[in-house]
Amino acid sequence: MKPTSHNNDSRTVEQAVLVSLVLKERNFREDLAEYSLQELVSLAETAGVKVLETMRQSRDTVDPKWFIGKGKVEELKERLQALGANTAIFDQELSGIQVRNLEEALDVKIIDRTQLILDIFAGRAKTREGILQVELAQHSYLLPRLSGHGKNLSRLGGGIGTRGPGETKLETDRRHIRNRISDLKRQLEEVVRHRKLHRERRRKSGVFQVALVGYTNAGKSTLLRQLTSADVYVENQLFATLDPTSRTLELPNGKEIVLTDTVGFIQNLPHDLIAAFRATLEEANEADLILHVVDSSIEMRDEQMKVVHQVLEELGAHGKEMVTVFNKIDLLPPEERDLLTAESGDSIKVSAYSEADMERLKLLLQEKMAGGVKRFRIPAAQGDKISLAYRLGTVVETDMDGEDMVLSVDVNAQDFEKYGFMLADHLVAGGETAKGEHIEG
Repeated sequence: MKPTSHNNDSRTVEQAVLVSLVLKERNFREDLAEYSLQELVSLAETAGVKVLETMRQSRDTVDPKWFIGKGKVEELKERLQALGANTAIFDQELSGIQVRNLEEALDVKIIDRTQLILDIFAGRAKTREGILQVELAQHSYLLPRLSGHGKNLSRLGGGIGTRGPGETKLETDRRHIRNRISDLKRQLEEVVRHRKLHRERRRKSGVFQVALVGYTNAGKSTLLRQLTSADVYVENQLFATLDPTSRTLELPNGKEIVLTDTVGFIQNLPHDLIAAFRATLEEANEADLILHVVDSSIEMRDEQMKVVHQVLEELGAHGKEMVTVFNKIDLLPPEERDLLTAESGDSIKVSAYSEADMERLKLLLQEKMAGGVKRFRIPAAQGDKISLAYRLGTVVETDMDGEDMVLSVDVNAQDFEKYGFMLADHLVAGGETAKGEHIEG
């Protein structure tokens, strides 16, 4: 048992003991088990819970009736009574039967990790889409567990596990829940349809789209604010922002791109939540480039990066071009900065609060947006074609050769894909280079 620090907030309703079950496996890592438990502490505090103590138990298997061992249940009951706690929060997902048995044995509210995360999301959702998605995830989670949440749903007062649909008397009957799920899905389909129309509009306009993804609290919203002066909520807490925010960013060459901040990831992110938020997370799928923002200042950054890659793979976005942004390097000693490496693709090390680092990041985005330098030979009399060449990117060199104008253009990849065919007859054979190379003669 391990006491933990907590916030003394008079408004806090829940006083909890946190419990984690560690299964003995060959690849068991003590640091990962401890990290998961400390992450649960952060989640609980984010939800407004006063954490009184943490407990861990190691077992070979999960107890199907109690989740933890019967002896540990008795020990937990003693600690709950001694501390005056009214809630027990488990670091893993519980079945309905386990919740019911634990409630009867302990006579306190029982919450698992999934329900805790869903509750935080319920408190953070602000847009209609976000609210619908969270409610759908909560209903989908609670439907198979109704028989195990009798006391939870009938307890008076607010607190975790009662936000959103918890206030609509879920114990009424399963048919009502299923009807509500169907209704929510219909409403979300309409929201998704509108979102797709916006995406199509952006795609047709040729705007280069960049999605910010990363573990929760990695600094995505801070980056968005620093790059675009966006009025977004920034706080040092888990899931500080939930609904996606898109802002326009002007690059040094004057071109504009759209940056979209997505919901933060976390290990053991509830499957119901991933399913419900698929439309939102698909911003990563639709993007031309993904910026994977990493909190480089924490010891578990490699594990957090793996979680992000796993979720992206589940969404079908794992093969997208990606740049790893190692954020918060100002919190690392110089010798540790040199050890930062990305699994694949390019990477950049920045502090979101450094103007110089933000300029470097903009230049990298500009390079990613570029399609290389191409040369065109256009008769000087064809002003419309010359004008088009100028619109395809940045003209880096011009020359006259008799009656022809020869232009070297650092093209915008998307613009060239859409309009380049109109200058196909004027493209100089062999007159194109990769990004950053110099054209000879």
